Amino acid sequence: MISPLRNSGFLQASPESTRGTLAETSTLRISETFVSRQGEGALTGTNSFFVRTSGCNLRCWFCDTPYASWRPEGDRVSIATLVESISESGVRHVVLTGGEPLLPKESVLLCEMLRARGHHITIETAGTIDREIACDLMSISPKFRTSAPDADQHPRWNELHEQRRMPIGTMQMLIQQSADYQVKFVVDGERDLQELQEIISQLGVPATKVWVMPQGVSNDELDKAATWLRPWTAERGFQYCDRMQIRWYGNRRGT
Repeated sequence: MISPLRNSGFLQASPESTRGTLAETSTLRISETFVSRQGEGALTGTNSFFVRTSGCNLRCWFCDTPYASWRPEGDRVSIATLVESISESGVRHVVLTGGEPLLPKESVLLCEMLRARGHHITIETAGTIDREIACDLMSISPKFRTSAPDADQHPRWNELHEQRRMPIGTMQMLIQQSADYQVKFVVDGERDLQELQEIISQLGVPATKVWVMPQGVSNDELDKAATWLRPWTAERGFQYCDRMQIRWYGNRRGT
């Protein structure tokens, strides 16, 4: 189900001794790690080790992981500890998610070391941060205008969110340097559809790389949205993206 690793064109890794020292001293703030099945996108159904970093530079009003964004929590864990835990799990596919996993520069070293051990890496990002980072599937989820938090309740975050949410050039750079990619949108309503098409045009990506997912945290919400969103997606040649983790496990952590 996972495609073979390909040469990403990055510089060779530093000597093992140097990298080992960095791995012991470099840390990431982690809200949770767990083994589950990937529930979204091209690798749906793949057994995966999830590493969720804590902290985000955006504040989507519908964020389903507030413990990694609005109220970030978690302890700092060394890269060496994370790599060993993943290797010992026996799971090849690793999903680096958040929060915003490209926010900490230490994510670069984590991905480098995991790929050196033969792991296939998906990075789930909003595409707002420029990192020279190697992965096998870059999953970019651009945020619509409608994703901003309420301006009256959160004026500062409303302003910051709007300033940061759509750096097209950064998204294009992340796409170009990755072995493979997908662009995944969370649609809350029909008002998002025009902007979705504008973003795809600006990015210059083919319809086959676009995944369209309804905003919702229950089967009823997903089913209701699918009645109009699935046909719209099919008509334009995009991929419809259900949220299978909710159907399999419900809306809860560790899935």
